Amino acid sequence: MKTPDAQRSRPGADILRTALRRNTGAMIRGTVLMGLYQAGETAFPIALGLIVEHTMQHRSLGSLGLSIGALALIITTVSLSWRFGMRVLQKANTTEAHRWRVRVAACGLQPVARDVDLKSGEVLTIATEDADQTADIVEVVPMLISSLVAVAVAAVALSLADLRLGLLVVAGTVAILSVLAVMSRRIGSSTREQQARVARAGAKVADLITGLRPLHGFGGNHAAFASYRGVSEDARRQAITVARINGTYAGVALALNAVLAAAVSLTAGWLAFEGFITVGELVMAVGLAQFIIEPLRTFSEMPKYVMIARASADRMALVLSAPPVTVPGEGRPEPGDGLRVENVRHGALRGLSFEVSAGEFVAIAVYQPRAAADLARLLAVNVAPGAYEGEVRVGGTPLADLSVEAVREHMLVNPYDGEIFAGTLRTNIDPSGTSRMVAEAVEASLLTDVVALHDAGLDHEVRDRGANLSGGQRQRLSLARALAADADVLVLHDPTTAVDAVTEQLVARNVAHLRRGRTTIVITSSPALLDAADRVLVLDDGVVTAEDTHRNLLAGDENYCLAVAR
Repeated sequence: MKTPDAQRSRPGADILRTALRRNTGAMIRGTVLMGLYQAGETAFPIALGLIVEHTMQHRSLGSLGLSIGALALIITTVSLSWRFGMRVLQKANTTEAHRWRVRVAACGLQPVARDVDLKSGEVLTIATEDADQTADIVEVVPMLISSLVAVAVAAVALSLADLRLGLLVVAGTVAILSVLAVMSRRIGSSTREQQARVARAGAKVADLITGLRPLHGFGGNHAAFASYRGVSEDARRQAITVARINGTYAGVALALNAVLAAAVSLTAGWLAFEGFITVGELVMAVGLAQFIIEPLRTFSEMPKYVMIARASADRMALVLSAPPVTVPGEGRPEPGDGLRVENVRHGALRGLSFEVSAGEFVAIAVYQPRAAADLARLLAVNVAPGAYEGEVRVGGTPLADLSVEAVREHMLVNPYDGEIFAGTLRTNIDPSGTSRMVAEAVEASLLTDVVALHDAGLDHEVRDRGANLSGGQRQRLSLARALAADADVLVLHDPTTAVDAVTEQLVARNVAHLRRGRTTIVITSSPALLDAADRVLVLDDGVVTAEDTHRNLLAGDENYCLAVAR
């Protein structure tokens, strides 16, 4: 029976196997070319030894010219095989890294969230650094094999001169790899911890950037920066630990390789002195002893890179192998139907029931902000149907029986803090480039003044998170995006909290006009939007306590009047 640790490690190994399997062709080509490179490198000292031996025996200019030609051929082979071999491997490496980045990003953008305890900044680190390091396995394996080819060719060549030299290379290589294999495990565990700490630092940065304005507003930026400094310091200390281990590993590898090279050289010198090998074979042996340091160094470094790739693959598996929070249905809402909420209990909602007919414009005045947020999350399908009691029906079908993609195509919930992306006004309003209502949406949201203010109009550049826009402009841009989507059912959560009263009045009238005949729900305390609605539902303490038009409620409900009158 496999242990829980073995079961947890399997997804990371599966990722590496997938990367190797779909790059088999490129890896074979790369291995052949890099093998030629290493073989050519190994052949150089062998050729020198043969030239010395041959020249001393024949002393012929023709033989010397032939030898020089052979060396030129070897050098050409080495140069071209390295050039094209690395081109093949690096192309496969970067392509594979791209595939994993897209996979991780796709998981983060799926409509059903995955059950993984990672912040967005950590997922970003996994989608970049870890994806790149995992893809390195595509390059590591061919380099490992080609280095082994070089060591094998050197061992065979030395064995032909004297079997003891070949056995010395083989035994030394096995001893070096045995020592370094033990050290590489420490590198893998330390690297995994470093990646986790760097990811936490990245998540903290993402949180700081998101909340920079409010932090400055109440003077909390210094405490927040101090908090980040602590997380970053943890990452720095772990990076130093990893660097120390890597340095030790590299130093030990270099020392062991040098010891082996020295042992081969000294043994070859002794064998030549005793007459067991010729002068040419001695030149070859000394040359191979010097050359073998490079492939041995590459060969001995590969276990480290394998462990780093494995650690990164394990982190990617946290995202890719995580189960979804819920398994949605496969149905689609019926067009032309409304929305029904039946006895829903979740968070601040305590048995909420209401119905919105198709084509109706309904405003919901919520006295408790938490209840408004819970209702918006529920309708946005950010709460799994199994996580609340009661039932939500969209287009006459229970939410649990519908696919999340279909629900979101049918019913758009625009949050009060809608994200603004780097790009242009146009790409923020119509990200897909398919809406036919951009002009109407701009007009209805009163974004016309922002468009007219800039020569580029809708193509005016917007900075990340709308940094070059005011709060009211960002909110109206988010509203324009929601209106341009032209969804069958549109839910707006506090769409006008950052605009002045005059603008709010015009926006309310425009939204009601543009959405006439389309089902629209506005969660708001804005008198202008409440007055524009066909009817108002009053949500207090998690249930609907009153229902009427805004003006009738103002005239007959004192609590309502106190809550919404400005």
